[in-house]
Amino acid sequence: MYKLVIIGPESTGKSSLSEALSRHFGEPWVPEYAREYLEGLGRPYRYEDLLRIARGQIRTEDELTAQAKELLICDTDLRVIKIWSEHKYGSTDPWIKQQIKERSYDLYLLTDIDIPWQEDPLREHPDPDLRIHFMAQYEKELDTSGVPWVKISGSEPNRLESAIQVINKGKGKKSPSP
Repeated sequence: MYKLVIIGPESTGKSSLSEALSRHFGEPWVPEYAREYLEGLGRPYRYEDLLRIARGQIRTEDELTAQAKELLICDTDLRVIKIWSEHKYGSTDPWIKQQIKERSYDLYLLTDIDIPWQEDPLREHPDPDLRIHFMAQYEKELDTSGVPWVKISGSEPNRLESAIQVINKGKGKKSPSP
């Protein structure tokens, strides 16, 4: 099973790219659980909500892994929660950190901030300087973790085309599942 994560700052087209890749490859994509959780919360989120979101993300990912034939597309992973938690609260729950160490993925696609910000009630940081800050945080996280990653930039069609090429190249290097 080839596991792919789409990661990046807010409003960089992660969900759109995940859905388009799912259609292209005919494989499931794991939506960002935080969106579902926060839309039903009815109050501002707190530090402890991030652990609930992380557990929901993992549960959804594990459920959809059973439906995938060769490829699982994850619209985010726990690194997003870690970056967010560190920024907002100055720390990350130890369970989240442990899961990041234990779970493995074959490739990360980092969506660039080169597309315009789109307003959404769940998004918090439209300021261009903060978008640059978060992009640097994601690059640092991926660089220091040693996971394979590629930055995806450009228009939506260009991002999709680039992502498909990178995935096809990467899948060719991975041995098939038994």
